[in-house]
Amino acid sequence: MKLKTLAIVCSSYAVGAFSFAGSAMAKTEVDFWYSGGSKQQQLMTSLVSEFNSSQQDYVIKSAQQGNYDETYQKLQAGLASKTAPEFALLYSSQAKMMVARNLTRDIRPYMDSSFNYADFLDAFRDQVTAENGEVYGLPAYGTTQIFYYNKQVLADHGFTAKDLSTWQGVAKVSAAVTKKDAKGNTTFYGWEPMWGEENLIDAAYSNGGKIISDDGKTILINSPEWITVWNSFRQWIHEDETMRIHHGGQGWEYWYKTIDDVVKDRALGYTGSSGDQGDLDFTKLGATTQPGWGNNPAAPQAGAVSFVMPKGTDDNAAQGAFEFMKFYTSAENTARWSMTTGYIPVRKSVKQVPAYQAYTAKNPQALIPLLQASTASQDFFDPTKGKITDALSIAADQILIENIPAEKALKQAAKRAQRALDRANR
Repeated sequence: MKLKTLAIVCSSYAVGAFSFAGSAMAKTEVDFWYSGGSKQQQLMTSLVSEFNSSQQDYVIKSAQQGNYDETYQKLQAGLASKTAPEFALLYSSQAKMMVARNLTRDIRPYMDSSFNYADFLDAFRDQVTAENGEVYGLPAYGTTQIFYYNKQVLADHGFTAKDLSTWQGVAKVSAAVTKKDAKGNTTFYGWEPMWGEENLIDAAYSNGGKIISDDGKTILINSPEWITVWNSFRQWIHEDETMRIHHGGQGWEYWYKTIDDVVKDRALGYTGSSGDQGDLDFTKLGATTQPGWGNNPAAPQAGAVSFVMPKGTDDNAAQGAFEFMKFYTSAENTARWSMTTGYIPVRKSVKQVPAYQAYTAKNPQALIPLLQASTASQDFFDPTKGKITDALSIAADQILIENIPAEKALKQAAKRAQRALDRANR
């Protein structure tokens, strides 16, 4: 076990006519691994510094990783070599994989009545609570994908945000605002979904679709609820040409190209992360929740990024980890995190924080992710260690990029996913 106590020792000594007597003061060192973009990194650094200065018992030693996957992979290695940190920031699906291997501490013993865990958003608490009631993670912030649109373009065509409340409405608006040149090539698009399976999954959920049956045995992604939705996107993109996606490129290139189309007046709107808000101009743009499908209510996913405390670390340092987690998730600091980064605050009481009230009064778009998260679906947890998600990703590319009919693509995906699920259930 590595040494977890830092000692600042001042020994008695004499210099000329003067002598200085001191004593040892100790703080328990608490290792913390996390990842995030520049704004998240800057604010996390500030919060760690503030916590370290606010008390005399612990010092948080934070180390930024490349991304959440890298954090998770290094954490597995750290657990094997007994060098894991006292806590780390992970996706809820990664935390769930750890609890399945009995690698996480139960956080309940660290909570007292003043902590008020019931104040955390239900959708996020559910994502870190096991069937036996164990709480294996503490939600740090939430993320979901919402709608961003050009307010003036929408108004100029006689529409309001309410017309974007169903996907059928989005299709109608997109057809009305789309512009084409004399050769029939689209020069201005109605809507731009984000590349990948996530937006398509959200829309299928909003048509009552499920990925796996309630008994956990059957893949349902080739059901009519899925085929109808995914084929509609294929039609809007490839036949109607009122929508489009950017794909490929280096890193997040496709994401920023999508945003640029709306910012630079090449499209009415796009579906993007709540974390995009810090980079957008809301004198020009508006935001609203993702739509339902027909008469079905909207049910897009909302995911929690959570603190996880691995087993096998120093108990005193683990207490320090929780003390920081409690500090970070206070109503004031979760409000601060949301205002700075655009991500979703985790506590319901954030609405009573004066600074947050003032901020959202001036920036009403900041409340949209919180509103969506209050009724959202949980992020999909893949029991096959990614094979179902891979099958959906392949099908999404076939439909969005290759113009393959959804029925064919989803039938193939369902076969691959079912084989993987059957193996996982053995």
